[in-house]
Amino acid sequence: MTFDQYYLLGRSGLRVSRLALGTMNFGTAGFHAPYGKTTDEARPIFRRYVEAGGNFLDTADFYTAGHSEELLGQFMAEAGNRDRMVVTTKFTNSVDPGDPNAGGNGRKHLIRALEASLRRLRTDYVDLFLLHTWDRITPVEEVLRTFDDLVTAGKIRYAGLSDVPAWYASHAQTLADANSLTPMVSLQLPYSLIERGIETEHVPAAQQLGLGVTAWSPLGGGFLSGKYRNSGDTVTGQGRLAEDGDAWTQQQWQLLKTLETAAGRLGVPMARVAINWVATQPGIASAIVGASSAEQLGSTLAALDFELPAEIRAELDRVSATPPVGVYRMFTPEYQSWLVSTGAKVGDKPAGYAPAVRNWPDGQ
Repeated sequence: MTFDQYYLLGRSGLRVSRLALGTMNFGTAGFHAPYGKTTDEARPIFRRYVEAGGNFLDTADFYTAGHSEELLGQFMAEAGNRDRMVVTTKFTNSVDPGDPNAGGNGRKHLIRALEASLRRLRTDYVDLFLLHTWDRITPVEEVLRTFDDLVTAGKIRYAGLSDVPAWYASHAQTLADANSLTPMVSLQLPYSLIERGIETEHVPAAQQLGLGVTAWSPLGGGFLSGKYRNSGDTVTGQGRLAEDGDAWTQQQWQLLKTLETAAGRLGVPMARVAINWVATQPGIASAIVGASSAEQLGSTLAALDFELPAEIRAELDRVSATPPVGVYRMFTPEYQSWLVSTGAKVGDKPAGYAPAVRNWPDGQ
């Protein structure tokens, strides 16, 4: 697969590949070290993505304790393609547990984190800088002002958010718009056939406010890759998820069977179907994909080489659906059908107009 089309990220002029390269496993240090790749193992993955025309890289200062950023900086220097790449990195996680200001989203840490990332990435600017996680402490105004200052200084081109409540993202974007500050252009969130929770609030908010959603873990942590099976009381397959058999519901195992059937009909691996579904969902700007080898990445990049037939998408939607809870039940078509329509257009109020009477079910 070769990328020959690029898409605008949110309400911006930034053009990105529909599949981004996730580099959380680049490097062999820190928290992610057990799954990390050495320099010689990571380099072919990077090169395969670039050779395919990909331009959207995703990392964070927390990934392999900064080693991921270091390797990306090295690989871009070797290839001489820094200006062609759209580099995304993130801040929030503590880099020094003994220092209370070495983590979180405050101005002091935000600026220090960016300066450290720039050194590791061997660049003087980051294309997209994301708040990695809501810290529940720092005023959103402080984050926005700091982002704005960094854009003015030329150290970041665009700003965005990752793993925050929908109300926080909406509040941030509204304040940015109202005060002529740098707007957010991206919202990075987990999204897959087994994790559709963001459809309730986050995706509609992003669509309304001009935020391009970039989806991480489109394979549900590997569950949708096709290498796991439910054998009675145990889970079979090679990988870390085989140890978490009790974590999966019967609905999710049924989804896996449906996904396998769909992949068989299309003649492609299950992982490609799962990634295709994510990348082509409403509001999704890009799906972030990782790989353990260049060969695996090559297979993954073919996920957009086909179109999901409407009937297959509908079946995947059905078996993966998450029933609405609480107040969200009120916004479903079934609930709305309880309302009596007068047939008049909005605003067409005849003389003596009275609101339509709701035809509530018995007991309501």
